[in-house]
Amino acid sequence: MPSWIGAVILPLSGLLLSLPAGADVKARSCGEVRQAYGAKGFSLADIPYQEIAGEHLRICPQEYTCCTTEMEDKLSQQSKLEFENLVEETSHFVRTTFVSRHKKFDEFFRELLENAEKSLNDMFVRTYGMLYMQNSEVFQDLFTELKRYYTGGNVNLEEMLNDFWARLLERMFQLINPQYHFSEDYLECVSKYTDQLKPFGDVPRKLKIQVTRAFIAARTFVQGLTVGREVANRVSKVSPTPGCIRALMKMLYCPYCRGLPAVRPCNNYCLNVMKGCLANQADLDTEWNLFIDAMLLVAERLEGPFNIESVMDPIDVKISEAIMNMQENSMQVSAKVFQGCGQPKPAPALRSARSAPENFNTRFRPYNPEERPTTAAGTSLDRLVTDIKEKLKLSKKVWSALPYTICKDESVTAGTSNEEECWNGHSKARYLPEIMNDGLTNQINNPEVDVDITRPDTFIRQQIMALRVMTNKLKNAYNGNDVNFQDTSDESSGSGSGSGCMDDVCPTEFEFVTTEAPAVDPDRREVDSAAAQPGPSLLLSASLVCIVLALQRLCR
Repeated sequence: MPSWIGAVILPLSGLLLSLPAGADVKARSCGEVRQAYGAKGFSLADIPYQEIAGEHLRICPQEYTCCTTEMEDKLSQQSKLEFENLVEETSHFVRTTFVSRHKKFDEFFRELLENAEKSLNDMFVRTYGMLYMQNSEVFQDLFTELKRYYTGGNVNLEEMLNDFWARLLERMFQLINPQYHFSEDYLECVSKYTDQLKPFGDVPRKLKIQVTRAFIAARTFVQGLTVGREVANRVSKVSPTPGCIRALMKMLYCPYCRGLPAVRPCNNYCLNVMKGCLANQADLDTEWNLFIDAMLLVAERLEGPFNIESVMDPIDVKISEAIMNMQENSMQVSAKVFQGCGQPKPAPALRSARSAPENFNTRFRPYNPEERPTTAAGTSLDRLVTDIKEKLKLSKKVWSALPYTICKDESVTAGTSNEEECWNGHSKARYLPEIMNDGLTNQINNPEVDVDITRPDTFIRQQIMALRVMTNKLKNAYNGNDVNFQDTSDESSGSGSGSGCMDDVCPTEFEFVTTEAPAVDPDRREVDSAAAQPGPSLLLSASLVCIVLALQRLCR
């Protein structure tokens, strides 16, 4: 053998011994990687033209590679950003559901209250004229308190409604007895007879049941939408742990370092990475599902006999029925009050009266629901509830489903039909480890993500507690019980009802039990049927005519 051959063989054998096992003798080109890396917006100055030894790599396999230290760092940050965007995009549906529906319901309820107040004002001005306008603050205060309750005020609905009827009785008692002078003490005595005499018939009792149930359900439901919105917005903004970031880099961009930029992760490999990274989010699922179930229960109340739309639309008619009851029974009511509170002092002599105002003798026309199309927010409560129920059902199990939804994305993984030609974390081959179950405790043996199962995410636990508190309030509202929301109308909070608790856990519960309601809505049926029939003769007795004549002088 010629000497020059031995001189050539010895160096070549030394070179072969120095190469990693399985490495090609000739370094492969990094052309595809350079193209893919540049497409991400990174500078090509970081990337070699051909593979280099990979001892410097901290995450990817330390074999011949197209990645420098700078590339690995940048791709690691890129994988973190892409993961955060993936979670936010995947949870987009549930977030927009709560944001948009909260806006629609809130807009609807506010406009409904405005429309009801305007309708009552227009009808009472038309019917009572000056008599109503001189006492309109009683009715304005009623709507002011209803709005304050809905928007978070410290209002006890039952007490507020009792006060309204007591004030209305005081005003009407003075109007039907203008020949007497009543002191404040005397009027206070009159108001104490409200329940005993039932001067307004059964309307106050029925309306109290309906209004309290309807407003409790409506306000609590909107607050539930607020809490769902806040929780969804917060949970969708993830902060991956260092262990998660390493796993994401290994899954998404180590193929680049191996010269395989077009090879995507295996589906099952992706699932294990996502289950490890989103373990705490999956733990939110149980409480979230209970919250959704409670929202659906209250939605039933919004559709049922305590539908706030069916309560507020005819409230002017119902109050008018009460006023008519008082007018028609005024003599008996006055006699019983005089008996219980004593004979009042006569009023100063009245000047001669002219004829009574014509509109005072006019009973409200019958209420026909078809005459008033719903205009609140351009929709109806039935349509809103039907829509939100469908969306709520679709949002169940959304947090435990995140890994499956993300890994189903063809832009992320190779899919389930390509299990041999996918990246398994080391090479292009089938992924063999089993898929982990959902939740933090099940990640103890996760082969891809280093998860500390002894340290639950405090932030996620706060969201779980917020959902738990809101679920309890929703269940109370479903049963017709008021709840102690934090008062947002002022700095103080009391035992009444507000609508805070948007973000933080609320203080202890306060249950405000309303009268048990019947299974159907007798109030709406009875009042509407009564309104649809001709009322009794409105010819007043001689004494009432005198009263009416005297009222005109008081209004001058």
